[in-house]
Amino acid sequence: MEQESNKGKKVKVEKMFNDIAHKYDFLNHFLSMGIDIIWRKKLRRTLAAAKPKKILDVATGTADLAIELASLNPDSIIGVDIAEGMLNIGKEKIKKKKLNNIIQLEVGDSENLRFDSQTFDAVTVAFGVRNYENLQAGLKEMNRVLKPGGMLAVLEFSKPNKFPFKNLYNFYFKSILPLFGKVVSSHDSAYTYLPESVQKFAEGEEFLNELKKASFKNTAQKRLTFGIATLYTALA
Repeated sequence: MEQESNKGKKVKVEKMFNDIAHKYDFLNHFLSMGIDIIWRKKLRRTLAAAKPKKILDVATGTADLAIELASLNPDSIIGVDIAEGMLNIGKEKIKKKKLNNIIQLEVGDSENLRFDSQTFDAVTVAFGVRNYENLQAGLKEMNRVLKPGGMLAVLEFSKPNKFPFKNLYNFYFKSILPLFGKVVSSHDSAYTYLPESVQKFAEGEEFLNELKKASFKNTAQKRLTFGIATLYTALA
């Protein structure tokens, strides 16, 4: 029964992101008041010390993080995502920024990566792990394709836990965001799914334990902007 449910989730997520691809960037930046851009820069700065030459960006979407990471001067960045509609928009952005020689995008399943083991110096995910059908399978795959000592950096939404920001956040996330997202994207469920998926996601210490179960080491977390998002890091 769980397998059927999981399969249904993956199909639903793929269709949903394809449906909203044309409005995704606008809604992301507008609804987060541009803070998502700052979070990606934080991830890039965190990764800079590792000086990665080969980077894999999983659940790359429209390639915002991959484009941000290009400033680290890697030899190559590969972005994978199950939603081809999102990738097509990302490819246009990469072309405009003349980054085709560094960034390549392709359709790919986070839980069944096509790459050889120990291929990448770094693997990144921005706002994607909560959409995994099987979290452990996805984490183990990312560990497998990392070189020994390679860095994983995961940026994901989390839930503020201090008054009054917790209350303001819950009102915005559960009431304002779904309503505005529906009006702009004309998609009934996409921005209802977002708060629901955040509520269900294993965050904080629970997610660090998931990383350890997937054989990652040196796990750490840094909460950002009053706990709206968290940056997790670990080594293969």
